[in-house]
Amino acid sequence: MADFVAALDQGTTSTRFMIFDHAGQVKGIDQKEHEQIYPKPGHVEHDAMEIWQRCEEVISGALQKAGLKASDIAAVGITNQRETTVVWEKASGKPVFNAIVWQDTRTDQICNQLSSDGGQDRFRPKTGLPIATYFSGPKIKWILDNVDGVRERAESGEVLFGNIDTWCIWNLTGGPEGGVHVTDVTNASRTLMMNLEMLEWDDEILGILGVPRAVLPEIRPSSDVYGEARGDLAGVPVAGDLGDQQAALFGQTCYSVGEAKNTYGTGNFLLLNTGTEQVPSKSGLITGLGYKIGDQPAVYMLEGSIAITGALVQWLRDNLGMIEKSADIEALAATVEDNGGAYFVPAFSGLFAPYWRSDARGVIAGLTRYVNKGHIARAVLEATAWQSKEVVDAMNADSGVELTSLKVDGGMVFNELLMQFQADVLGVPVIRPQVAETTALGSAYAAGLAVGFWKEVEDLRANWGKDKEWTPQLPKEEVDKEYGFWKKAVQRTMDWLE
Repeated sequence: MADFVAALDQGTTSTRFMIFDHAGQVKGIDQKEHEQIYPKPGHVEHDAMEIWQRCEEVISGALQKAGLKASDIAAVGITNQRETTVVWEKASGKPVFNAIVWQDTRTDQICNQLSSDGGQDRFRPKTGLPIATYFSGPKIKWILDNVDGVRERAESGEVLFGNIDTWCIWNLTGGPEGGVHVTDVTNASRTLMMNLEMLEWDDEILGILGVPRAVLPEIRPSSDVYGEARGDLAGVPVAGDLGDQQAALFGQTCYSVGEAKNTYGTGNFLLLNTGTEQVPSKSGLITGLGYKIGDQPAVYMLEGSIAITGALVQWLRDNLGMIEKSADIEALAATVEDNGGAYFVPAFSGLFAPYWRSDARGVIAGLTRYVNKGHIARAVLEATAWQSKEVVDAMNADSGVELTSLKVDGGMVFNELLMQFQADVLGVPVIRPQVAETTALGSAYAAGLAVGFWKEVEDLRANWGKDKEWTPQLPKEEVDKEYGFWKKAVQRTMDWLE
């Protein structure tokens, strides 16, 4: 039997292919960035053809580096930036428009119109989601309404829609030559078009959005054999599909009710396993699918999504030139004792959870002549921790389950100053696992389970190992005082756009 499983991890800024052994250790990896396209303020696009090209390159690169071939791989899973929307021609495989990225806010008018009848929570009872520019449904509607001839072709079944998972699986399994058109429950639950109870596309919502059923992929479990790969992975079963945040929940082995993880990436995503019960949110969180293994019951989750965290560090680097590389922020922040009274709320594309305000824009508050670039760097890091605290408070209120510890992953978890501050403001231990890239690991786990590489989820728990733990050190009164200032700064971001 093949000794490895693999994951194609297609993220917002880069794509990687990772190969894991039975113990969940990394055997091979290759990664490449792709272009970020900003045609206008608030518009964010990717070239889906470039993304697929990067996918092919990293698959080939990782196999080569590891000295492996397709026959060594038991199964491959896909994980992806969620909500990023591609519509393409079935016959040629060419996109009809650039992929519209999850951060894009061009659909704000569509969302306002949808909300004018029944409010922002109009679809929440069925989908678990507020109406927001974040989700795929309004993005598909925008493409159908704004790209010449696409609506007619959609109705006649000539074009297909997919989030990036669907686009990658379709291409990986043959594209125009018999590619499989599927998505999984986790990705489908991010479109604003799937009924959470039935795990099916909701005809009423499709009618309201004007999205023809013919363009939509089939909804499948997260761990299931969808088809066979072509190309460098020829013959390998494509058997796992999870949106990136749910993949991290799965890779962090959060399989019990009340277990939670926070991923520190471009944005931050905090997910709490709520078991086979949906927990409706009264505090501005998202109810969605955590995962579904084969024919086992689906597992639900609560999620708090924060749009800008790691991206704020990149902004400091690229737009202001205050640091040379992202890792330099920790040393700069460590040149000062505290934030000097400055608070940075990075509402660059509005506020996500728990506010859902697309009218908000970023602010730096509390500036005095005393504040220097060290204070700004510290305020940038603290913004990540404060936004995460707001989400945790909302989760505690919704679920009735008090968080006891937080498992963390993603690029920013190697920033010691940030992790310590996160433990301080939450008042619970923050734990980093040995394999911090749990997103790819989670989709590899799902694929491996589908083909019997692992027998059951309990086998996966044995693979999870702790690398480092941070415990709270700041007095609660101090945290509460600082949190008060943060909340004030958040209020200043709102009502910026008319």
